[in-house]
Amino acid sequence: MSSKSNDKDLGVRKIIYDKDGKPCRSCNTLQDFQFATGKISAKDIQHIKNGTEIAAASPQETILNSKAYRRVDPPGVEELGRSSWNLLHSITAKYPKSPSDEQKLEMKQFLTIFSHVYPCNWCASDFEKFIKVKAPKLNSREEFGRWMCEAHNEVNAKLKKEQFNCDFWEKRWKDGWED
Repeated sequence: MSSKSNDKDLGVRKIIYDKDGKPCRSCNTLQDFQFATGKISAKDIQHIKNGTEIAAASPQETILNSKAYRRVDPPGVEELGRSSWNLLHSITAKYPKSPSDEQKLEMKQFLTIFSHVYPCNWCASDFEKFIKVKAPKLNSREEFGRWMCEAHNEVNAKLKKEQFNCDFWEKRWKDGWED
């Protein structure tokens, strides 16, 4: 297994591997993968890290006494929803293939707590009702991944958004799409 470290000359990050010895998608940046596969160079990474966006920010766009941190408003319901679903699906993708009873209990507790603390009280209440009616399926990663996808699709239906084909949940949130 490898750990992430900085290349002294160019600040290039190394790939972090998961417990199975595979590159961890959740632990690495897109640029890390692009560099490792030769799609971008170390100079490209330096350019990205130097942040032309940050350099172009006017003083009015940054936090007082900061050159790097932009002023950003708190997330609205759409940004919060996208971020939350990405978090939930990413957690699902790292769930064990054959979880122990303790892991199943912890995940059930997490989902229950999540439904109580989610910042949008209407969304939280809907998710709490959903998990009471359709209990999380936690006997395997595959089962849990499909359950999470179905939960997401139920919200998409309420919002009149397109349904995601749950046959592709692993491609979308675990393995990635083939080039």
